[in-house]
Parts: sequence; C-alpha cells; structure tokens
Amino acid sequence: MPIRVLSEELASQIAAGEVVERPASVVKELVENSLDAGARTITVTVEGGGRSLIRVADDGHGIPAAEVELAFARHATSKLQSADDLFRIGTLGFRGEALASIASVSRVNVVTRARGEASGTQLRLDGAAVAGRSAIGAPQGTVISVENLFYNVPARLKFLKSEASERSQITTLLTRYAIAYPAVRFKLLLDNRTAFQSSGSGDVREVLVAVYGVEIARQLIEIDSEYEKSQIPTPNDQQLEEEADDWALRERRAPYALRHTIRVHGFISPPAINRANRRDITLFVNGRWVQDIRLSTAVLQAYHTMLMVGRYPLAVILLALPPEDVDVNVHPTKAEVRFRNGDAAFSAVERTVRQALTARAPVPHLELRRWEAGADVRPSLQWAPDWGLAGGDRPKAPFSSPNSQSPIAHPEISGQPAPQPPLPAPDVPLLRTIGQVGAAYIVAEGPDGLYLIDQHAAHERVLYEAFSLQRAAARVVSQALLEPAVVEVPAASADLLLSQMAVLNAIGFSVEHFGGNQFLVRSLPTVLGAVDPVKAVRVLVEDFEEDETPLAAEVEARLIARVCKRAAVKAGQVLTAAEMTQLVRQLEQCQSPRTCPHGRPTMIFLSVDVLEKQFGRKG
Repeated sequence: MPIRVLSEELASQIAAGEVVERPASVVKELVENSLDAGARTITVTVEGGGRSLIRVADDGHGIPAAEVELAFARHATSKLQSADDLFRIGTLGFRGEALASIASVSRVNVVTRARGEASGTQLRLDGAAVAGRSAIGAPQGTVISVENLFYNVPARLKFLKSEASERSQITTLLTRYAIAYPAVRFKLLLDNRTAFQSSGSGDVREVLVAVYGVEIARQLIEIDSEYEKSQIPTPNDQQLEEEADDWALRERRAPYALRHTIRVHGFISPPAINRANRRDITLFVNGRWVQDIRLSTAVLQAYHTMLMVGRYPLAVILLALPPEDVDVNVHPTKAEVRFRNGDAAFSAVERTVRQALTARAPVPHLELRRWEAGADVRPSLQWAPDWGLAGGDRPKAPFSSPNSQSPIAHPEISGQPAPQPPLPAPDVPLLRTIGQVGAAYIVAEGPDGLYLIDQHAAHERVLYEAFSLQRAAARVVSQALLEPAVVEVPAASADLLLSQMAVLNAIGFSVEHFGGNQFLVRSLPTVLGAVDPVKAVRVLVEDFEEDETPLAAEVEARLIARVCKRAAVKAGQVLTAAEMTQLVRQLEQCQSPRTCPHGRPTMIFLSVDVLEKQFGRKG
C-alpha cells in the first residue's frame, strides 16, 4: 500500500485512544484541568456509567471567550511555553491533548466565563467539529458536558465494562483526588444519586471518613516526614550512567543529586486492616495520581513481616519534591513518572512508613480461639440429612468448580507450591482423625496413608456445597437478625453493592440501601451460622479473591464463595476432637472434597510407600 498522510479526523481518533481509555479517563482529565484552574468546588455528574453523560462543573478561572475554540485544538495549552518547562512541570495537565482527544470521540458542550468578563461563552462540538457558538449568562468557571462517549468509535464502545464497573472506576478516581486535595469541595452524582461528597474544609480526616467510613478512618495512621539532601542515599556511578541520558536535554552528565528535600505524608493502615490486593495503595506525586511499581514495593517492604503472604495494606502516600526532580512526560495519560533519583524516593517512602508502623501501629491481639460448634457446625448438620457415611451415592453439587476434581491448585496463582501427588482415588476415603497441627491443619489417617487437611479450606468447601444445594433447590433458609445491622462500605464499593442487591436477596440475604454508603442487613442465610453480618456483606465488595476463574460464569456462585470464605473456620482456631471428626466427615460427603471453591487444595496426601521411603524402610 502506498504511504499516505492520515486525515485529521483519523489522527485525532488515534491520539484519543492513547488518552481516553474509558469514561474514568475523561473524568480524570477534566478534574485535573479544574484543579489547575484553581477551582474550590468541583461537581461531577455521570449517567449511564459515563457512556451517556459526563459533566464536570467548577468555579475556577474559566476560559477567556477568545480562547474557547483554541482550547479544543490539538497541542494547545496554557501551561507550557518552552522545552525547558518540561523539566519543571508544576501543573497536572501540560500536553494540550486531553480536550481535543475527548472532543474527537464524543459530543461536547462547554459553558464558561473567565474572571472579569461580562458574559459567558457556550461552545458545542460534534466529533471535534464546531457545531455552534453563542454568548450565554453563566457564573465564573467552566462546565464541560461530554455526551455519547465513543459514539463514533464502536470498537472502543463495545469493549467498555459494565456500567457498575465504570461507575466504580470513576468513584475511586474522585475519592482519591478528594484525599489529595482536601481543601477542594468534591461532589459526585451517579444517575441522580449523590455517591460521594467532601466538605472542602481542608481536614483530611473528614475526607477519609467519607471515603472509607468512620471505623477505618479512625484507625489510619498519619505519616509526615521530610528528608534533607544529606539524608537521601546517592546512586552509584553505574546508575548515573544508565539514567543520565533521560535528563540529557536538561544538563549533560550533571551531578546526580537532589537539590532540595523530599516530603512524604499521608495515611497508612495498621497491619490489622489489610486487603486481598494492592488496589488500595494510592500514590500521589506532586498532587498527581500515579502508578509506580517501585513506590508500591517500598510500601510493601515497610510492612515486611507484619502482614501475611497475599495480604496488602491500605495506604495513601503523597510525595512532594521539586518539579525538576521528577519527569511526568513519560506516558500519554500521565499515569507514570520517572524520578531523577529513584533510590531516594524509594528510601524516603519505605523509611517513613516503617518508622510510623514501628512507633504507632497497635500491637495486634492474637489468641487461639476455639471453634464454636453451636455456631458454625449446627447449620452444616442440617443441609444434607440423606448423606450416609457408608459410601452411598452422593448428590451432585450443581455449582462445583470445573477444576475441582483436580487435586492441584491453579498454576496461574503465583508463588504456588509444587503440585502434590495425586490422591489414590477420586473420592476421599473414611478417615480416622488423629489431631491438629499449628491450630490450622487436621491430621487424619486413611487406609492408604496420611492426610493433612487445611481446616479453613475444608470448611469453605463444606459451606459452599451446602449453600449451593439449598440454592439449587430454591430452598435457601434465612435467619432474621434480632436487630438490623448497619453496614458502611467505601464510596467506590457502594455502587457495586447496589448492583448486586437482587442477587444477594436471591441467595438468602436481606439487604436494603440505607442512604449514602450505608446498607441495612436484616437477615442472613442460616447455613452461615453466627457469622458477623457486617463482615459478611463487606467481604462481597472489599475482600474478594483475586483468582475466581472457576466461578467466573456464575455471579451467585462467586458471591456464595466469598461469603463462605468469611464464615469458614480460620487458621488459628483450636478444634476439639469431636469438631475435627465432624468436619472431616462432612468433607468426605462433599462432591468435590479436594479443593476449596477458589481452587486451593483442601488436603495433602502422604502414602505409606512414601513414608517408608522417608524412614529408610524402602530403598
């Protein structure tokens, strides 16, 4: 094919694909423009998950009437004047691409009035083409409405996620910026419902309460440290040679050292408050929300030995350093940055977080708790009265994991131990319970060797199949609570919980929206026993498994698995001999006894032959 110059329209749409990935990208660019304009109040309105409408209104400086059309031209910006300015960027936006990219894939309506002007200006654009302009009465500030996002890029529109997912991304974005800018009043309206609102008083704790709820915000630890140049490690000569080229335009082979200080402030959670993934580690560099694997690793390194494997802290880290010591011009969406002295930034974050944890984190209260048979076991005894222990036909569990017949865990999960040898038979034989190891594993003897059973994974499987059988028979029995429990979830999770209300009520819960981010729990499925209703609901939106591939096609099955994980007996709980025997008997009767609902093995088998070889009885 001959080489040809792309049309302006096609070039704009290609450029838009780099900047505008999803509705949350539009919100991010417009909110950052509002912050750069000195806004004190920012209101974001979203309809249809951002597909139908995204409106960002602010009371900032506004756009002068003579520059309104120019603001939507490609590479037009008021934040850069020369190439040297790229090395000391003090604003959130600077590329001059965001407005042009947004306008090229949507229909945009702008109403703005700059300070000192008698009237405002309204500009309408359709796919980057000006469709109309007029004078209009308006307060100082700017209101940008983005309608029918990706209407002219059907491929991008097709691959957007569900409305609930897109709304959750937008809520997460806005709540994080509210934490970083507590003096700005933020308000988020999702389909005419106020999903989030901050006071703009400047008190970060108030914003944390609005984002995470009172209980978590009260326990967060504040950090604030500043390091002088002499306290920051200097990189070695090899690092200087490798990274000097990135700054060659600024100063050729200049001495590699920070000229001022690095300030690290924000909030971190005590080890007792943790998550199943890294998504609640939020990083800001000079007021810009970024994704940086080194800074995230610095936070995790500070928690080393304080958290269990696979658990992650909740942290909001704000880094402040001279603009010339950080390069933000490395990613089209400005989501990544490079530090002039990466080791210094890593060291400052790790040291600050570690010092705060050792000095102020409360000592966790650990105790070996007994398994209350009256709470956890009672429901399990009632869900399958026809299951005999003499090897009769077992009922087929309708929602077992596709991989549940395999005794090995999923190979996709990183850090998984080597696969255990295959069990001698598809079913688990009758076992004789011997005892408990480490208050976590049940030791049992079978006719062909030794079985080590993970009590938590085993109880998860028992509860899951009990729950699934009741659900398949449309006989999920609920128990009303004596007093309704009020559950407050993070703002980003409230919309997700609202979207799952019908499913929750179908599997035995009775949950109602109580206003804002609060929900009312009136009843729980009896099969869960005495599980804390607040934790049972929160786990649905906060603490779910990263790898739920076997259950991906079943929304209800996935929710059941999450709740059963919370309700199951935990490692560290001491079981009596009768309780261990009862749990083993129930596991024997399961359709898929070898794995928990998430694919983790429930047992490890050591054959007599292997034991004899280990003890030297066989060669």
